[in-house]
Amino acid sequence: MPVSKPTVAQRLADLQRIRIYSRADLFDQGLGARGITAAVRAGRLFRLRRGHYVTHQVPDDIADAVHTGGRIGCVTLLHLIGVFVLEKPAAHVHVSPQLSRSRHRRSRSATMHWSPCHEPGTAHAVSVWDAVRESIRCQAPRAAIATVDSVLHHRLLTREQIVRIFRSLPARFQALLPLVDASAESGPETFVRLMLRALGVPFETQVTLVGIGRVDFVVDGWLIIECDSREFHEGWDQQVEDRARDLMAAQLGYVTIRPIAADIFNRPDRVRAAITDVIAVLGPLFEGRRRSQLRRNGRSGGA
Repeated sequence: MPVSKPTVAQRLADLQRIRIYSRADLFDQGLGARGITAAVRAGRLFRLRRGHYVTHQVPDDIADAVHTGGRIGCVTLLHLIGVFVLEKPAAHVHVSPQLSRSRHRRSRSATMHWSPCHEPGTAHAVSVWDAVRESIRCQAPRAAIATVDSVLHHRLLTREQIVRIFRSLPARFQALLPLVDASAESGPETFVRLMLRALGVPFETQVTLVGIGRVDFVVDGWLIIECDSREFHEGWDQQVEDRARDLMAAQLGYVTIRPIAADIFNRPDRVRAAITDVIAVLGPLFEGRRRSQLRRNGRSGGA
């Protein structure tokens, strides 16, 4: 029986349970200087930096952040727990602004964040609230929206908390908030949704169709768009299921296209042009049929 993958919330809980021990903590537990040295040599303790230890191996990003005197944050923390991040960059490390900005605390490979945190975190990680706030500042707009969508979809923060985050940001970021949508189940879906909004076509997200199941988008009442990614569409069994769904959709009068994540992210102009061409060529064939049904049901999308 296959082992289920931990959820994003479970990964966050596991990360927050990591405990960093100071020498004073270990002394309080009856482990003297020689005992600490012996435990490190025996692999029962792991030294992250002078006077800071853990009892088991931790992810490299966390170890590196603590080693530099900081904590993981921004896109690094979010990527580590499974929130969508378009690109995994070099580590983003938060360092308290009260600490000296001396050269030995800097990392040439990491992005250092010195701004104050708004909510408490742990000794090795900032809060999700602060990580999301910094991720909006550090990413391109579409990528930032996709990250916030993912945070909402996984219920790590509420819509009200996201609103508070945007209110704490400079005015130039405020235009992104109305584009956030928790219905997106993956980064590619966010990017395609933003494409459809830019094209100005009516669409719905996460639509359940009788005999087919749930689909990512229904555009203009007749065009199904499924965003294929390796995470959710890998393996022959999944490919067989996808093709069976497409055949059933065709029998019911729908057209299905499946842009892949690599093209959505790296060749968006090509995907946008393909969607435009499909609508231009096939749209007139559906005039007054699927579209009118969509409108009768009061389900016009794009909002």
